[in-house]
This record gives sequence, C-alpha cells and structure tokens, in this order.
Amino acid sequence: MTRISFLPADVDVVVIGAGAAGLAAARRLAATHLSVVVLEARDRIGGRAHTVPHRLTRHRGGSLEVGLDMGAGWLHSADENIMQAMGRAAGFTIDETPPPWRSAALNLGLSDKDMAAFGAAFEAFDERVTASVAEGQDRPASDLFAAADSDEGRWNARMDAVCGALNGARFDQVSSADYDAYRDTGVNWRVGEGYGRLVSHLGRDAPVVLDCPVMRIDRTGARLVVHSQGGVVEARVVILTVPTSLLAAEAIRFDPPLPALAEAAAGVPLGLATKLHMTVTGAADFAADSQLWGRTDTAQTGAYHLRPFGRPMIEGYFGADLAWGLEAEGEAAFFDFAVGEMVGLLGSDFRKRLTPVATSMWGAEPWSRGAYSHCLPGHAGDRARLKQPVENRIFIAGEATADAFYGTVHGAWMEGERAAVEAIAALGLDRWDSEPRPTE
Repeated sequence: MTRISFLPADVDVVVIGAGAAGLAAARRLAATHLSVVVLEARDRIGGRAHTVPHRLTRHRGGSLEVGLDMGAGWLHSADENIMQAMGRAAGFTIDETPPPWRSAALNLGLSDKDMAAFGAAFEAFDERVTASVAEGQDRPASDLFAAADSDEGRWNARMDAVCGALNGARFDQVSSADYDAYRDTGVNWRVGEGYGRLVSHLGRDAPVVLDCPVMRIDRTGARLVVHSQGGVVEARVVILTVPTSLLAAEAIRFDPPLPALAEAAAGVPLGLATKLHMTVTGAADFAADSQLWGRTDTAQTGAYHLRPFGRPMIEGYFGADLAWGLEAEGEAAFFDFAVGEMVGLLGSDFRKRLTPVATSMWGAEPWSRGAYSHCLPGHAGDRARLKQPVENRIFIAGEATADAFYGTVHGAWMEGERAAVEAIAALGLDRWDSEPRPTE
C-alpha cells in the first residue's frame, strides 16, 4: 500500500473510504494524469473485506498460519465475478469447493427428505416474489410466505434465518423488488489466503491516508473543501464510498446539507451478519466443508460451517436481530450462544471441544455500523437514487449502489470503477483516460 503520511492541500479527486469501492476507484483513476488521494478512517485498507491471521497447531507438531475472513468470505456468482479473475492473475488461490449451505452435516436437525422439502418451499417462495414484482409490487418479502399452518409454511422460520445471512435482516424488513433484483448464478468460491487479503493486495498502490475520518464537505465554492481529522484538502471531485449507515446518520456533514442523499441512504440500511471463528478438537468427526443449523423451528438460530478449507475449525454465522442482540451483549455472547446450540445437537461433552478465536462485531464498529445493505419495503428504487451524482462533482459508490450484486465485494468494486469513470468524464478527460488499468 502506498501510505501517505501527509494530506495534500489540493488534488483533482478525493476518494473517501478505502474499501473495495474506494480502492477500485483509485485504481481506475491511476490510469489518468489526475491527482488523487484516498482518505480512510480506519488504520487499514479493505473495509468490510478484512482477513486476520491465525496460527493453527498441526496434528503432528508445528503450526500453520491461515487467514480468517471477518467480513466478506465468498466470491458470489464466481463464474461472473471479476474478483476471481483478478485474484488468479495476482497469484491467489481460488478454492472451488462447493459451499456447505445446501447440505446438513450428519443429518442432524434435517433429514435428506427435509432438505429437499425446504429447497422446494424456498423455490416456490422465490417464484411468488418474482410474480409479485412483475405485477409492479414492492412489499415486505415476508408477505409472500406460505400460510404458516400449511406444509410449505412450516419452513417460513428457516427461510427467515437464511434471510438473516443473505440480507442481514428478516424478510419483513426486505423489499420484495430488491430481493428479486439480486443476481445469483449459484456458483460460490473462496480465496484460500482470505478475501480481505486479496482486496488489500489489489489496492496496495492506492495513495491512502489512514486514520483520517472525514467530518465535513463544504460545497459552497467552486472547489469542494474536505475537512478531515488529518486536515483540509480541496478537490474538484469527491468519490464517496462510505456505508449507508454513516450517510443516513449524516456522520459526514455537507454544507449546504444534502437531505435527499441521507433519505436515500436511510432506505438502504445496513443489516447485520456476524461471524464467530472457533477451533474444534476432534474435527475429523465431521466432513470438511459441511454445515449445521442450530435449530429448524425458529429464525433465532446460527449456521455453523464445519471444517472450512478442511481446517479444524467451525465458522458460526448469525444474522439480523439475533446478531444485533448478541452484539449488544458483547463478543462472549456469540460463543455462549453457539456453544448452547451445538451442545443441543452434539451433546454436553462438545462444550469442551470448542475454543473461540475471533468475532467480527461489524455493528459495533464505528466506521461500518452494520454488515451489508438491503432495501426496505417500498424503497427498491433508493439504490438508484443513492448513486445519482450531486452537482456532477460528488459521486457515490459501494455495494449499496450495486443494482444486482449488492452486498458483495465485486458489486462494490464495479461500482467504484463506475464512479471513477463518471468522475473522469465530469472532469472533461477523453476516452483513453477512462480506460481501466490491466488487472495486474
């Protein structure tokens, strides 16, 4: 990473935020002669794609360092995902092991017959959502659940639990039109070294000032004046890539105010999905890359990825109101909850086999205040509103402005590139200057 220890007084473009969108914008702008600086509030780049190291003890002695993804971990729609091609070109390992979420380890909680019935119920629900949206409706997706007392309706709670993982919110808080707009090819791969490490690697040359939160943008003059903790910088253009949670709360103040931007951001709030990484002894009892759900009769349950990458670990995943409630109690609450669910499935002795390693806590993190976005019912159009340029000199990008790949790293990356191209055009540069750099 090209870390800048001082803030320049004047640049062509200020990029605010060094997550996937901000880094993508900076890379695209680097192909031009424009002067650029990226201001990042955290002490690192990557945003909500963040990998932390962990050292595993080998069975026969010694140890192995692995990367644990605290945020984004899957290359969703991997066959169309631009990040996997860039990852391969950069020498990263793209693991094509199928994801665990369409199977149940050890047939605990759900039999193969149950899994088939659940899959059929979810497919029927998706079809009703699509039909409703085709009629021009944008309503709570939960309105399209089957009757609770029907054979299909017995799966409503489990579908809501899955929604917590997909959207960080339950279906009653999710726009049916926005949910239907998401593009999923069904192909999901991983980055062996960690998705966060890939994003950081791709952004390694970005001119970033760390520990530099932005408080205010003065747009009263011919040039934008950006006030940050590191000082003041003037710019012709600003590309804003911070989460909608911060925009809606007006954590960055505009002078004059931009109420329409805050309103659009409020319609696309961040949900919450929290990860808990644990080590487990006797891991050979489980098939590699398999999954358990804590319960099948309630949405208030966690999903447990057993032996990800074949490691002696379990990755717990908690979404929506369950995650918000546990975060309010602190990190230890996630481990206590996970132990309780897994002991209920695997017996009281299992408690002694688990050790917590790391918990993500994105809701409590001040520069995120959530995990990824979903549109509220009736607000499916707010993603398009959110990405509208302001005065053709303030451009907004991030996973929340992605039409079909929202909630993903590659969605954020492509939106960062889109905002950069718009900024280049606004500054009057020719076509050559808007061409992307080679991936490596």
